[in-house]
Amino acid sequence: MNKTIIIYATVDGQTQKISQAIAQTLKSERCIVDLVRIDQLQESQVAHYDKIIVASSIRYGKHNKQIIDFINRNTPLLNTKKTAFVSVNLVARKVEKSSATTNPYVVKFIRKIAWKPTVIQVFAGRIDYKLYSLGDRLIIKLIMFITKGPMRSKEPIEYTNWDEVRQFSRDFAQL
Repeated sequence: MNKTIIIYATVDGQTQKISQAIAQTLKSERCIVDLVRIDQLQESQVAHYDKIIVASSIRYGKHNKQIIDFINRNTPLLNTKKTAFVSVNLVARKVEKSSATTNPYVVKFIRKIAWKPTVIQVFAGRIDYKLYSLGDRLIIKLIMFITKGPMRSKEPIEYTNWDEVRQFSRDFAQL
């Protein structure tokens, strides 16, 4: 039985929810799974896992710095394991920008790193304007205006396709 670690960074909680769903599905596929937030990770233990999933949200066009630093420090190890990189971002709400080859954030990110993940997955995130500070809300609304997204909503808007999350997890379990 293989051991998988899911290392994630989240800003507003959606990447954590997605990582939890991945962990739950992997467990239902008889995998041993540990879910660890990047700021609680003990890097020395990562080598003991057979599979590694690294998940990061996008904020202001960039993946989490701690995730990037982890990847850069551990590229040789990551390249010897079965791995996945999961990017969670709102641009992925558009079908034409929801794959590893069409999502501009992921394309740019993968070009900059030496790690070659076995699988690269992109999931759309969620908007919840009530969670954001005034500054974040204004910037996110500007981004939504530019990308023709919703600029007003009293309720959170969930773009994550949970069936895709579960399918990715089942596929990863089979690696």
